[in-house]
Amino acid sequence: MAYDFDFFVIGAGSGGVRSARIAAGHGAKVAIAEEYRVGGTCVIRGCVPKKLLVIGAHFAEDLVDARRFGWRIEGQSFDWPTLRDHVLADVDRLNRAYQSTLDTHGVTTFHARAELVGANRVRVGDREVTAAHVLIATGARPQVPDDIEGAGRGITSNEVFHLEALPRRIAIVGGGYIANEFAGIFHQLGSSVTQVLRGNRLLKEWEPALADRLLAISMEKGIDVRLNAAPSRVEQLKDGSLRLHLAHGRTVEVDQLLWATGRVPNADGLGLEALGVQRAHRGQIVVDDRGATNLPWLHAVGDVTDRVQLTPVAIREGHALADRLFGGRDWRVDYDHIPSAVFSHPPLASVGLTEPEARERLGGVRIFTADFRPMKNVLAGRDERALYKLVVDAASDRLVGAHMIGPEAPEILQALAIAVKAGLTKAELDATMALHPTMAEELVLMR
Repeated sequence: MAYDFDFFVIGAGSGGVRSARIAAGHGAKVAIAEEYRVGGTCVIRGCVPKKLLVIGAHFAEDLVDARRFGWRIEGQSFDWPTLRDHVLADVDRLNRAYQSTLDTHGVTTFHARAELVGANRVRVGDREVTAAHVLIATGARPQVPDDIEGAGRGITSNEVFHLEALPRRIAIVGGGYIANEFAGIFHQLGSSVTQVLRGNRLLKEWEPALADRLLAISMEKGIDVRLNAAPSRVEQLKDGSLRLHLAHGRTVEVDQLLWATGRVPNADGLGLEALGVQRAHRGQIVVDDRGATNLPWLHAVGDVTDRVQLTPVAIREGHALADRLFGGRDWRVDYDHIPSAVFSHPPLASVGLTEPEARERLGGVRIFTADFRPMKNVLAGRDERALYKLVVDAASDRLVGAHMIGPEAPEILQALAIAVKAGLTKAELDATMALHPTMAEELVLMR
């Protein structure tokens, strides 16, 4: 059968764009459909603009600390529209860059919603096309609770980048990475921040020592963290502000409410049910380790599979799929030892097993920690401390986990992730000469 395209990608986020580009590079005739903007969540309304806000927020403390380093900056002030508009302008630049990449590689772009209407058939806008292979890379979307009255009065991470003004008081519901990142951003920019959690700890999947340290630092900075405070109702007051009703009769009044309660796979409305595509309990598309669904011509990568919701994972999955289908190279994504970060204030970074995970899987482990004040904090007169933690398999001396909270933790951990991935031993770390004076030298000085 002759098809209109060899490869049709639904969703022009990081995974979809990479897969389309690689497939086109192998000589395939490729099309991609995107109903919003080319670039996807990470580039348009996720990790990239959020990281720019994080950088902007860091100046709040830097300007204060500068005085201890001899700098006098008079009359400083913050203007939210300036930061917001510069961030959005950079998003526009990246959107153009992603589109240019597709155009350069000869990928046909449909700026319209796509839906499967039969085997190898896609309706895109007002036309139908056929493709030998179809990839779904539609990502995930913010989850808004459907069991809380008035929940629609809040916003999500999709809308937060477009706020007209910086809220004087904001409540952020959630304890995961998105909630903690925006709590740090808004606090540093001058908002009064209340962070509301259903449970009793931040970042429940992370190394407990890091999560506990972040909680202590956040509260010391002035973020009002409410634990075991499940929201029950959102009430709008006469002056336009909101009253968030919590468990045990508690309330908090704010000017803005941000839901940061997780993300759900974006797989609805794609025609999957009529074709019998297998989905799991959260609506995610079920795939094997090659990104294949239960239909031989249909594939899925990235957050829509709900496997690992990280941009680099989606990119690698999309690349591997294109290589297998069109490049004659069949390789698998390795999901072991994926590094991750939380760009909170201060940031966290982690790779490998946490201490509880290592004790459960390996039995005997050795733990090494460095708990110190970075030089900048010492001279600035800040008591805030960094914490580094290494988890080592006692039987083999192999480094199986590394966890950090402190300035530049994600930048430092990327190199250490190589050591964990390579299976280096603690003895090999100890044999590495320290680079002095740095925070990173602590990683080779723990005894």
